[in-house]
Amino acid sequence: MKGWHWDGFFEYLTNGYLIEGALVTLGLTVFSIFFGLILGFVIAVMRMSSYKLLSAPAYFYTWIMRGTPLLVQLIIIYTGLPQLGIKFTVVESTLIGLTLNEAAYLSEIVRAGIAAVSRGQVNAARAIGMTPFQVMRYVVAPQAFRIIIPPLGNSVNGVLKTTSIASIISMEELLRRTQVLIQERFLVLELFVVAAIYYLIMTTAWEFIQRRIERRFGRAYDPQAGLVEQR
Repeated sequence: MKGWHWDGFFEYLTNGYLIEGALVTLGLTVFSIFFGLILGFVIAVMRMSSYKLLSAPAYFYTWIMRGTPLLVQLIIIYTGLPQLGIKFTVVESTLIGLTLNEAAYLSEIVRAGIAAVSRGQVNAARAIGMTPFQVMRYVVAPQAFRIIIPPLGNSVNGVLKTTSIASIISMEELLRRTQVLIQERFLVLELFVVAAIYYLIMTTAWEFIQRRIERRFGRAYDPQAGLVEQR
């Protein structure tokens, strides 16, 4: 094929430098989702509070983080904050930016899951003497978690691809390493196709994992599950 170099394509398809970049992408995804979910839960609880001192800052946070591009946020953290004497490395800036941005979106997912739990169940749990912590742990959280699994899984898929934005501040993830190799060999199309294949492999693998998780946690609430197990 004219303009296409198969040798270069297959060479970089199993290139260790790109594989390491893919692992960095996975690491960024796991970190931002894990800590973003923790922070998102806190923000969600604050948003649902009847106290304005809690709900107002939480609303303002989600408004800012969801209303501005992640690219702008990363640039502000990495190149803007040093002007105020606050300096972060490329890795720190990436982790902070991805986590803070994702927390805003995850907080809405968590808030929707908590709000979907029947208020009657919460009142019944309180009526039998459960503390607010026990109500959250034994009544609200299990049901809310089942509800948020599908959108949470979609968020993981999205973050896997969103990490590529961090290449703008020279984060050594998959896309950045692809760009470095392009400058060396000028195999633009071949290397970008290889990068796309890596992203496709990672998102497809997560799709299978997500389906298994959904089946696992949805089984207890499946009215047919008991019938299937009895056969």
